[in-house]
Amino acid sequence: MIRIQPDEGFGLRIESKVPGPSVNIKPVKMDFSYKDIFGGSTPEAYERLLLDVMAGDATLFMRRDQVEASWSWITPILERWSQQSAAAPALYKAGTWGPAEADRLIESTGRRWDTL
Repeated sequence: MIRIQPDEGFGLRIESKVPGPSVNIKPVKMDFSYKDIFGGSTPEAYERLLLDVMAGDATLFMRRDQVEASWSWITPILERWSQQSAAAPALYKAGTWGPAEADRLIESTGRRWDTL
């Protein structure tokens, strides 16, 4: 899980075998929060960009040729989507395993999702 403002950080949850001779699996959570580690708050996104502009730091900015290359790649995809009425992505509630379409997709290959 990647968290962006206002609580920047990231987390990872893995299933780990508990040490010992038996097979016992336990979820392990790892969590990093900039605020907890470094204290204070980080600048807002546009605040950061404006500070970089004033300092002459172009690190977070794309060059014109990069922007044009990005648009030349994505424009045909956007045009195709606009031509299809049923191209809307499948929606599902946060915290669930995903939309029913994901189940149907994998089941069409003779497989199924394994739940943890």
